[in-house]
Amino acid sequence: MKHKSEPAHVTKLVKYVLVGLVVFLGLICLYCGSLLAPGSRRADDDATADGVDPVLGGYVREDGDFDDLFEDQEHNPEVPKSIPVCDMRFSELIPCLDRNLIYQLKLKPNLALMEHYERHCPPPERRYNCLIPPPIGYKIPIRWPASRDEVWKVNIPHTHLASEKSDQNWMVVNGDKINFPGGGTHFHNGADKYIIALARMLKFPDDKLNNGGNIRNVLDVGCGVASFGAYLLPHDIMAMSLAPNDVHENQIQFALERGIPSTLGVLGTKRLPYPSRSFEMAHCSRCRIDWLQRDGILLLELDRLLRPGGYFVYSSPEAYARDAVNRRIWNATSDLLKRMCWRVVSKKDQTVIWAKPTSNSCFAKRDPGTIPPLCSSGDDPDASWNVFMKACITPYSGKVHRQKGSGLVPWPQRLTTAPSRLEEFGISAEEFQEDTSIWYFRVFEYWKQMKSVVEKDSFRNVMDMNSNLGGFAAALKDKDVWVMNVAPVNASAKLKIIYDRGLIGTVHDWCESFSTYPRTYDLLHAWQVFSEIEEHGCSSEDLLIEMDRILRPDGFVIIRDKPSIINYIQKFLIALRWDGWSIEVEPRIDVLSASDERVLIARKKWEEVSTI
Repeated sequence: MKHKSEPAHVTKLVKYVLVGLVVFLGLICLYCGSLLAPGSRRADDDATADGVDPVLGGYVREDGDFDDLFEDQEHNPEVPKSIPVCDMRFSELIPCLDRNLIYQLKLKPNLALMEHYERHCPPPERRYNCLIPPPIGYKIPIRWPASRDEVWKVNIPHTHLASEKSDQNWMVVNGDKINFPGGGTHFHNGADKYIIALARMLKFPDDKLNNGGNIRNVLDVGCGVASFGAYLLPHDIMAMSLAPNDVHENQIQFALERGIPSTLGVLGTKRLPYPSRSFEMAHCSRCRIDWLQRDGILLLELDRLLRPGGYFVYSSPEAYARDAVNRRIWNATSDLLKRMCWRVVSKKDQTVIWAKPTSNSCFAKRDPGTIPPLCSSGDDPDASWNVFMKACITPYSGKVHRQKGSGLVPWPQRLTTAPSRLEEFGISAEEFQEDTSIWYFRVFEYWKQMKSVVEKDSFRNVMDMNSNLGGFAAALKDKDVWVMNVAPVNASAKLKIIYDRGLIGTVHDWCESFSTYPRTYDLLHAWQVFSEIEEHGCSSEDLLIEMDRILRPDGFVIIRDKPSIINYIQKFLIALRWDGWSIEVEPRIDVLSASDERVLIARKKWEEVSTI
């Protein structure tokens, strides 16, 4: 019996050993798996794992300083060797303007108030963790100025606007290109002739709408494909062409492909992301906006944005049609604007032009209880990020009331002249000039580094992701580019300086996706942007993927930041396919340098890629 029991004992012992090994290996797997949590799954893992959407998720790093992360890649599993490419159906994805997200999150926006066209960003667990691919057959965009009049059809393969607006000369399909004759819903015969007609209505010298440089910044709402803004450029007028991602969903995409300053946005429930007194003129040509809704709140938003004496150009049937419905709208609009102290400057044919008052004097003459009321003294007219509109009139400060005007010099002198609103930041004229000089030198050094790989017309659409006082954009004034100046939310007030210099820009939080189409910009400049978002606990990897989304193939990034951050970003260049060309330099220290800085310049590689 003894000899028969030994094999059984041995078998039982082996079973215990095997079970122990399984448990041990399981613990090891559990430990290793904890390094790759679901929200930070490595991009080179199996993209089709069961139950996991391969395009969702985001990189999540452990708490701690960036310097603790910037080690060799074998010691840093969070730096991917590759990042997958999204499915082709996402080739035009705008994460914060994705209406599918509204349905998926079961949001209930008020359609009558256009809330479904406002920003709704995905929560962190639903962010896209892949690179947005260009459409099949994508070509490097036609260069400016030829791009004003034609783009490659394959880059924006949407021709419904051409047929829908065929009688208005918006755009025409011509073989492998789409042509833009310069027409619009109101100006079928061309924006150039329309612009001259407006100058004549205002009796400006030599029929020039820029009025000797005093009209520089224009807000064009419901802009279509932005031909009005395109034809303002030769007049040294910079328009912010604005339209929502609506039934004409690709209109702004066409405008940006053409190289025309434009952006996605809507007059809905929230203020537009611009400071008060930013524009000399607002323009609406059959923009299909109900200006009378909610006690005129949308006209009051234009009032906030217009400078003292600024113009509102309105070309619409309400201005000329004689039927009962349009007459009723016209009378109600005229009454509202009279109560807002606006006056009709000119009215001819199908267009009327109003002017905003230059002081507060008219408001004191209104009857008590007149609607709309004046905004309270505690309201900040420059707050614009996620701030709801208010149905009230923004009065001028005592200083602006007394000077009865913007106090700005004409363009182009205003680009380098210290604006009076600098006083609000405690910045002297001398400090402003020093900032301008420093950025001229910095930009000169950037171009010197890139001159071997940059052609004369390589850049048209440029973004400065942390614009400060606008020095970077000012330094590019002699180049045929336009710059979208972006003020971070915590420095949004400085955007007023951008506009007072005759430049354009917007407020944005770089912890979120930007409101533009993929492949918008030829050059992205990021000065201390990564340091900023790191302080707010946001993901630098998410930002890199977002930058890739809005950067055109063959485009460049210039990242200026702490050496530790630059070292970390260097490790992503291959995964991002930004290794077409790159250089890292140690710049000269100047008074704007917060600490030691390094500059990384990289080029996004253009190649056909396979999607997941």
